[in-house]
Amino acid sequence: MLSLIADRKLSVGDQFESVRSLAERFKVAVPTVREALRRLEATGAVELRHGSGVYVGPNVGRLVLANPLALAPSADRLVELLQARALIEPPVAALAAATRGAAALEQMEQDLSTAAELIASGDHARLAEVNMDFHRSLAQASGNATLAEVVESVTVVNAREQLEILHIHGDRQADLDEHRAIYDAVRSGDSDLAELLTREHLDGVLAVINQRLQHP
Repeated sequence: MLSLIADRKLSVGDQFESVRSLAERFKVAVPTVREALRRLEATGAVELRHGSGVYVGPNVGRLVLANPLALAPSADRLVELLQARALIEPPVAALAAATRGAAALEQMEQDLSTAAELIASGDHARLAEVNMDFHRSLAQASGNATLAEVVESVTVVNAREQLEILHIHGDRQADLDEHRAIYDAVRSGDSDLAELLTREHLDGVLAVINQRLQHP
């Protein structure tokens, strides 16, 4: 099925063959095709729309995919997640400052504005999502799709961990201020500063998490 999508140069949102047509093509039963499609849908490669058909999904062209079956977070998992991000994201921020993708910069600015509104309203669950949106927008500003997918994979799949980090870290305004400083460095094209601020931001969160976990 994926080869057919590639051979036909179908894009995200394009309609694919019907389930019955695929069953005839591969000479298998319709339930077999449905099971295969469900597995592809779990990865986002296809989308099944009830009463409409099969469509090419948003993740069909991705090289890096998040695990949709991630387990519930643990203390060790929180620390490992932040350690990984602290290694990956600072150089990505430096590249973002050198490249400065216009659409991603605009999205970063919107993320900051939305985060400020959510802090004022006290919607902390949504704030955790928007904070991760900011980091994904930062990676997209690098212009490197693979790096953006790596950053997204360690934020999307760990959404529960991100909410837990927000609860433990606590200082939402400081978090927003640090994000603003990173954005300003990227927008001004200062790669060294963008990398430094991103590293300090993630290292600071990691330090607070370690301290809180050791002394609840």
